[in-house]
Amino acid sequence: MSMNLNGFFKKMAAGSLFFGLLPVAHADEGMWVPLFLSQNQERMQALGMQLTAEDIYSVNQSSLKDAVVIFGGGCTGELVSGQGLVLTNHHCGYDAIQSHSSVEHDYLTLGFWAGDFAQELPCPGLEVRFLKEMRDVSQQVLQGLQGPDGKPLPEAVRQDSIRARSLRLTAGLGQGEEGRVVPFYYGNQYFLFIYEVFPDVRLVGAPPSNIGKFGGDTDNWVFPRHTGDFSVFRIYADSLNRPAAYSPENRPYKPKRYLKIDLGGYEEGDFTFVFGYPGRTQEYLSSYGVEQILEQEDPMRISARTERLAVIKAAMDKDSKTRIQYSAKAAGIANGWKKWMGEVKGIQRLDVVGSKREYEKVFGQWASSPQGKAYAGVLPALEKAYQGYGAYQGMAILFQEHTLAPEAVSFAYSFRKLCQASKTQDSALGRILEDCRARAEAFYKDYDPGVDKEIFLRMAFMTEKDGTRTPVIEFPGSTLQKQADRFYGKSIFTQPERMLSFLEHYKPGQYKTIERDPLYKYAVLVYGQYLNQTAPAVARFKKEIDSLQRIYMKGQMELKALSEAASRDSLSRPDQGLSNTGTGILYPDANFTLRVAYGQVAGFSPSDALYCKPYTTLDGIMEKENPDIYDYVVEERLKDLHARRDYGRYANALGEMPVAFIGTNHTTGGNSGSPVLNAEGNLIGINFDRNWEGTMSDIRYDAEMCRNIMLDIRYCLFIIDKFAGATRLVEEMEIVGD
Repeated sequence: MSMNLNGFFKKMAAGSLFFGLLPVAHADEGMWVPLFLSQNQERMQALGMQLTAEDIYSVNQSSLKDAVVIFGGGCTGELVSGQGLVLTNHHCGYDAIQSHSSVEHDYLTLGFWAGDFAQELPCPGLEVRFLKEMRDVSQQVLQGLQGPDGKPLPEAVRQDSIRARSLRLTAGLGQGEEGRVVPFYYGNQYFLFIYEVFPDVRLVGAPPSNIGKFGGDTDNWVFPRHTGDFSVFRIYADSLNRPAAYSPENRPYKPKRYLKIDLGGYEEGDFTFVFGYPGRTQEYLSSYGVEQILEQEDPMRISARTERLAVIKAAMDKDSKTRIQYSAKAAGIANGWKKWMGEVKGIQRLDVVGSKREYEKVFGQWASSPQGKAYAGVLPALEKAYQGYGAYQGMAILFQEHTLAPEAVSFAYSFRKLCQASKTQDSALGRILEDCRARAEAFYKDYDPGVDKEIFLRMAFMTEKDGTRTPVIEFPGSTLQKQADRFYGKSIFTQPERMLSFLEHYKPGQYKTIERDPLYKYAVLVYGQYLNQTAPAVARFKKEIDSLQRIYMKGQMELKALSEAASRDSLSRPDQGLSNTGTGILYPDANFTLRVAYGQVAGFSPSDALYCKPYTTLDGIMEKENPDIYDYVVEERLKDLHARRDYGRYANALGEMPVAFIGTNHTTGGNSGSPVLNAEGNLIGINFDRNWEGTMSDIRYDAEMCRNIMLDIRYCLFIIDKFAGATRLVEEMEIVGD
């Protein structure tokens, strides 16, 4: 290292607390790539772990990774028996549970427990994925991405080349295998992931919603928490234990590895780790990116969803059929709504924008030095790009959260292919028509035109009030009220019986009926405006931002490595140093690939004079009980077990029935359903949420405030065994610590 560079770091350390401003991984922060977990092994073992990195992730032998799956399209699950039994969250299995539910068989409300293998319910479209292998393919993907003059390729050409190389790397996989090449560090590194995909997954058990969703949206993102958020599924395979489409001949899958369940519990300070598939974080954004989220994106989405949820919840409270139809929709809408409110509060409390600007001053000074000159213009360019991006992104959010809030709009637009195929007598017309019929059946099962009309009016008038007319198009001579009356009184798309009959007897010449439909005409207009004007502009600025962020990320990594070297060589690091993990690296943002997050069981203080101990009990459920509020109704069977303190072997040492607990593991969306493991690698919980005060952890982790919320495995088994009487499932599991 040159004397000039050492001098720069000394000057920065003395003049601006340089080391405290650099990106920092605190003791329990980070979502670490298991392939390189040996870099964290020493720190994890210092916290109490009794495993090695090879025990957690290994290509050459069975390891804990073989018991962890991607569940569906956005959750994690874990194998807990030698017969393919999978645990995940209730909210992860919610769509599958709802798909089997009706007024006659209301599994959402009453729960479901298969008495034997034959009663386990197939779930078409639900898949699980096992990671077989991951490997660094950065050289194959990135080598030689420059023109003849040695300069970087234009961004579009660069991305085309990366896509082509990625396709070659994923070609030639075996039956049931799937490959993905995934960028890390904003495209500065690439990994190949090979999965084995099992498409025959069946519903085995689910508690009543008054357990699996206890507290509902009120308690969502909140601790103390008392939600029994779990459901049970089983993977099936063919006679050779290979992935296979559903067949009555399939047999329960025999996994390479399943998790032992530990009933020994935990104490505050005990080591834990979460092994799963976190979805998306943005820890290394510039101040301009965070400001965009704080000042525009989150507030706009919060405002829109507040109105939309008010309509839906009022309708659900009035009618049980509507409650079943809209329960999953309301949960999905509310999940982001509440998370964004907590995120805004956390970003403001930590002054994330201000601290990033302080870091950017240091980065800018380094970039103006000879050693950092490759990054001299990246921050000014990012600032300019975000200025252009903001206006169009605002219009995009209005379209997504206002215009498309009434479901009939996007449903009507989905019939464009049918019209086009009918006009041209396309050979695929039959298939397209069948797709439309299937889509309509699924759509109307969970649709109420009256609710949708109220949402249309609420969002349209709200947009009008906000002073913009961009996403709402009125027909000439029509008020919004008259327009709504026409859409929901005359459109074929808002009349289920009429539409289903129309599709059943459809002839190609009838496409004109669709094209003359008022709601279809409206949908084509608003989508056309968005797709032709707003979306291209958003994409253009987003592509520019992504390209600049890749360069900025590379600079952050380089500056971090140089500063680490400088601190080792000649500087006394301040107490608030660069990294308490000892890895000397920045963990990559989450991107729905397998990660390990580790920490400790720990309570927290959300506000002055208030402390949350790290676990809750069944006593708290009884304290929250309110028979007049759906989310706080307690099952009679559960009340009886509590009254008799009949907890079996699942009580803790104090005789309490633990329900949920919290820790300092760094998690995000996608970690839902992830196994929570103790120092020996045994299952002690199922991750299902974060505390509201810590939802800004996707952007800035705060060790004092950020907590992940986990279902205690003892409560899970107590419900399966003592409450539901599904003892056969517990008998499949290997239980220790009893």
